[in-house]
Amino acid sequence: MENNRNYFIAIALSVLIVLGWQFLYMNPRIEAQRKAQEAQKAQQQTEQVQQPTAGGQTPAQPSGTAPSGQAAATATLEQALAKTPRVVIDTPALSGSINLAGARLDDLKLKGYHETVDDSSPIITLFSPAETKDGYFTELGYIGSDATGAVPGAATLWTAPEGAKLTEKTPVTLSYTNDKGLTFTRTISIDERYMFTVADKIENTGQAPASLSSYGRVTRYNKPTTPSVYVLHEGFIGVIGDGLIETKYSAVEEEAVKPAKSTGGWLGITDKYWAATIVPPQSAAYEARFSHFADGQPRYQADYKDDAFTVAPGQSLELKNLVFAGAKEVPVIDGYEASYSIPKFDRLIDWGWFYFITKPMFKLMDFFFRYFGNFGVAILCTTIVVKLLFFPLASKQYASMANMKRMQPKMEELKAKFGDDRMGLQQAMMQLYKEEKINPIAGCWPVALQIPIFFSLYKVIYITIEMRHAPFFGWIKDLSAPDPTTIVNLFGLLPFEGPALLHLGVWPLIMGITMFVQMRMNPTPPDPTQAMIFNWMPLVFMFMLASFPAGLVIYWAWNNTLSVAQQGLIMKRHGVKVELFDNLKGLFRRKEVPSK
Repeated sequence: MENNRNYFIAIALSVLIVLGWQFLYMNPRIEAQRKAQEAQKAQQQTEQVQQPTAGGQTPAQPSGTAPSGQAAATATLEQALAKTPRVVIDTPALSGSINLAGARLDDLKLKGYHETVDDSSPIITLFSPAETKDGYFTELGYIGSDATGAVPGAATLWTAPEGAKLTEKTPVTLSYTNDKGLTFTRTISIDERYMFTVADKIENTGQAPASLSSYGRVTRYNKPTTPSVYVLHEGFIGVIGDGLIETKYSAVEEEAVKPAKSTGGWLGITDKYWAATIVPPQSAAYEARFSHFADGQPRYQADYKDDAFTVAPGQSLELKNLVFAGAKEVPVIDGYEASYSIPKFDRLIDWGWFYFITKPMFKLMDFFFRYFGNFGVAILCTTIVVKLLFFPLASKQYASMANMKRMQPKMEELKAKFGDDRMGLQQAMMQLYKEEKINPIAGCWPVALQIPIFFSLYKVIYITIEMRHAPFFGWIKDLSAPDPTTIVNLFGLLPFEGPALLHLGVWPLIMGITMFVQMRMNPTPPDPTQAMIFNWMPLVFMFMLASFPAGLVIYWAWNNTLSVAQQGLIMKRHGVKVELFDNLKGLFRRKEVPSK
């Protein structure tokens, strides 16, 4: 075990790093998230009892011009919706309305998702009118000149047929004609999920050519209330040309991001589970921009403006944009990428650096979910598959450990022979390893290789909306959230909540016990420092993982259990004694005090 000293030191340093990250970053983030949720609830209660107040809006300018300032939003949602004529949206996945002023998508709710695990809680609101404090919308329009007359923009009032209603089976056609003989006909359709198709036809019935450009923008007046996390990107996103661009809100507050003019791709704003993006016409060159405006009410905007085109008298031209607004469901996003040929649209979901591992990991879990109907069971099955894939490496690891134990008596003889001659002892042990064909670091490689697997699983559980509010069994109602129980209040028996720092649920306890048992399969290191690390590591990991998603803790506990069974089997095959029960007995055996 002396030769494993560096291995234990590496583990200790890793634990210290993760602990620092946990207590200095994750715990403050959880506390900030809790306070933000409380503040949001208090604000909602205040709005319910306040008298209605008048709210005004200065129409935002299209992409390519300097946005005008907007006064702070004071209108309630009901007031904002009542200010302008609207067309109802009602599909299996969405509800809301289209604002005929600007033909904006600024009122959208997701029917399939609630704010909490309680199905009676409000459904998720994605878009809100600009007059509200949470203004968030998508708008498509045009930029013209004096020669073209007024063209559709933020303040344009479109005309819709009486009683029009947008459903997955009934598109809506809007129209607008200006004083120069330009007629704009916009047909908006939607599928059964979250993809809007906006097809515009521009007819020139005037006497002069009309030159104009189209634009599109996703505008948001507030950042998410929950603090961002290093492993997840939230903010601006797009594939401009061939390259994926991810820009945080804080970055554009300092300077706007303006990629080079490109053809093809998409752009928008993404949250952890939701997103709003525009897919411009893929054959036209356009200029994209991610920006922040501080005049009036601060706002964030992802927009594009394409090159000018000309519509000759008596001629017409057609343009088509796609607008995605909804939940980032993996099969839906992948389906859109394939059916609409949207380049790299699957990267709207933040699969991370280990994309080639993370996404297949989700696919495997989703396969088991479709079979068993429970993502917790899917995690257990996925763990078994991963253990089978790594079985040859793990077998070498445990075989190496078994050989090291078999050589323990010879190592002790060498220690007694060389005494304080550490250099001589090291050389003798290396010779022993060579003679017995033992690689002392062979057991470390399987651990190192499984780190990307563990991180990928963490990403899958944390970022995919399929894991959001996905139950396991018993008290675990949301695999993406920490175990809600805590030992401080005897797992809910006492009527109070303990501090976040001491939060320790049932599953973290189970994980710690399985880790403790796994470590007791091996002899206790003779070095006191190593032995201390050996003894305290399960306790440290228990508290460290207490605030991690429950699904990840369940994976770790189950993985430990399978490792114990696997290690015991391999050790027996190599004729090596399993130290588990002797080590457990040794914990409670009184140490003899040496006589003087």
